[in-house]
Amino acid sequence: MTTGGWISLILSVGFVTSLFLWCIWKVLTSKQPGQELGHIEPVHEDQTDAR
Repeated sequence: MTTGGWISLILSVGFVTSLFLWCIWKVLTSKQPGQELGHIEPVHEDQTDAR
């Protein structure tokens, strides 16, 4: 492989690896949302046939 090929390979693999590690870091260090469970909105009498 030529020198240009090695440089391209190292840059592309390095970029993808650093992007992957950055994404993992952001996921692991993000603030956790409160423990809110999903809820069902109440249906009013005038909206029963629209749903």
